[in-house]
Amino acid sequence: MKRCEPGSIVVGVDVGGPTKGFHAVALKDGQYREKLSTLIAEDVAAWCRRLKVSAVGIDAPCRWSLTGRARPCERALATEGLHTFATPSQVKGEAHPFYRWMVQGADLYHCLDPDYPLFEGKLSASDQVCFETFPHAVACALARKPLSAVRKRADRSRLLREIGVSTKALTNMDWIDAALCALAAHHLVMGTFKTYGDVTEGFIVVPQS
Repeated sequence: MKRCEPGSIVVGVDVGGPTKGFHAVALKDGQYREKLSTLIAEDVAAWCRRLKVSAVGIDAPCRWSLTGRARPCERALATEGLHTFATPSQVKGEAHPFYRWMVQGADLYHCLDPDYPLFEGKLSASDQVCFETFPHAVACALARKPLSAVRKRADRSRLLREIGVSTKALTNMDWIDAALCALAAHHLVMGTFKTYGDVTEGFIVVPQS
């Protein structure tokens, strides 16, 4: 299992639609380092390459549903009271305006793939990967209890501060959620993570609670 070496940098990305774009936060040794906002997926991939990051956690589906219904990872989260949007088939996702953010996410995974291929359930010491995560599930894992979405900004900011991540630069929910995705990446490279799902329709990765 891979372990985080001193100086290791990880990135988390909150994905929005075409007019909102991507909000990315980099952590070094689990501490805030810098952030990036852009409308262009390749800009995020280039930034990750420049920073030589170890892992990239992304708040967007890594694979389309093969059945048109919720993927195994989404169903597994739901059994723990962690509900997320069900990912549609690729045909429906690319046709319906509501899913534009998922299409944006698919573009980001594609741009990252040459240097950060998709996580498939196991990690070796030399791997650099990207993976899917879910900020609400990350927050609940860190809190070790279910959290209400009503207080999500206050709760998620507090959790970040409690583990030593400065929130001074995280001025909105996009940055806060990106930082939570980066924390999931930190836990992945530390080997302290939990997965939901399968290789076929994708894993969602969160910290061990």
